[in-house]
Parts: sequence; structure tokens; C-alpha cells
Amino acid sequence: MGHEASGIVLDIGEGVKKVKKDDYVVVSWIKGEGIEAEPPKYKSKKGLVSAGPAATFLEYAVISENRVVPIDKKVKASIAALLGCAVPTGMGIVKGLNMKEGQKIVVFGIGGIGACALLKAKSLGAQATAVDIVDWKLKWAKEELGADEVIKPGQLSSKDFDFAIECSGNKKAMETAFECVKDSGTVVIAGNLEPGEKISIDPFSLIKGKKIYGTWGGETILDLDIPGYVKEYLNGNLKLDKLITAEYRFDDINQGLRDLENGKLIRGVVKISD
Repeated sequence: MGHEASGIVLDIGEGVKKVKKDDYVVVSWIKGEGIEAEPPKYKSKKGLVSAGPAATFLEYAVISENRVVPIDKKVKASIAALLGCAVPTGMGIVKGLNMKEGQKIVVFGIGGIGACALLKAKSLGAQATAVDIVDWKLKWAKEELGADEVIKPGQLSSKDFDFAIECSGNKKAMETAFECVKDSGTVVIAGNLEPGEKISIDPFSLIKGKKIYGTWGGETILDLDIPGYVKEYLNGNLKLDKLITAEYRFDDINQGLRDLENGKLIRGVVKISD
């Protein structure tokens, strides 16, 4: 949170070439081309705060050149904001799988990243299963994204998936994701556990051919992939509007965070200013 946004460039620093004043940009935590600037520090009521090179819970932000990408102004701001993390991570994971039409994939955790992975998988013709603990998210995944099957954790018995993507950050889900793919299957872990927490897998499955990977922002090439997603969206091939559950005013940001923690959102968007 606070590391993906859309906005207008008000000014640029010395040596910046990728964007100019009045450009419409996506802001991302993922590194792209350009200057890696020293992260700014902001004065708050509790003292100085360093929020990294892409802090976005602000009306005005100082952003490193390599964390912005200029895009077409036809994309509305709420959609453009999703292009900073959820879209490139979720869809980037699926792109990297080189999936063939008809192959079977299961996605654990239907939040921003999981929903984007599911959306991309269905656009490639995959047979997709969604797993989540929240009933309305499963219903939404089936009705809005076209998931072929929706299942609660603990009810998944199949072990013949070609691919599994874990986006919930849950230990048991990570272990189940590894167990449910076939011997030639691939598992990608996008979720994060608490520091020091570990998962258990059967190493003999690795010998038989299973593969397990982590991901860093979907291995996104920021300056190439973001314009690509913009083009797909404007052409009507990416239904990103489906992902936004609610929009909040800036002074309601804490309610948005509570809704996220309580499983009420796929993606919540904060409108910082008019």
C-alpha cells in the first residue's frame, strides 16, 4: 500500500529525461529506467519519515525517475493506479509461465494480485480455479472473471494442475499449492509470510520434476510492460475496471485499510485530490 499510483508530473529534477512537466504517469515500486534517486524524507507529526522512492499516500510526492512511466491520458486515474503493482505482478507471473490454452491453473488468494493473475490466465484460455476463504470473492471470481471452479481452502483435492500461484501469504496455502500440481507442474509464490516463518515441502517432488519459484513484481520490465497493459486495456482486452471494489476520499484512507484487512476489497483506490 502506498507504492502504486497515478498522477501528473509538476516538475522534474536535474538530469531527468524520461518524463517532463505535465506528463501523466504511473508510479510503481518496481524499478524501471532512469535515475535511482535518494529516497526523500517527509516531515510528519511523529518526525521525519522515509517512505522509499515511490511513496504515494501524499498530495504531492517526490518520486525517483526510475519508478515512473508516462502513459496515455485516456486511461482513467483509478485504473492507472492499479498498473503500479497489482496488474504487473499478477499478470507478469502468468506471462512468465508460457501457458498453453486449456492448461489448468489454480490461484490461491483472490486479492489484487490473485485477481490479476486469474484475469490474465482466463484471457489465455486456461482452465482456472480460484481458492479463497471469503465467499463473496469466490462468487465474484466466477461471475466477473470467469473462473471455471471456485473452492474454499481445505476442499481442494485435485493434484493435476499444471500451475499454481499462491497470493494469500498463508503457510498452508503455500504448501497446498506445491502439493496440488502434477509432477511436471510449476508453483509460483507471490505471498509473504511473517519473518522467520517457513514452509515444508517434499524434496522428492523436486526430483520428480516439480518446480517452485518466487517472484519479484512479476519480473516486470516496467517501461515495456506498463505501456503494453495500457494498450490492452484501451483495446478492450483487459477488463481492469472489474478489479475496483471501492474508491475512497483521502480523509477516508484508514477506512480503506480496514476494509482491506477485513476482506471487503479486491482493490480499493484512494482519490488523493481532485
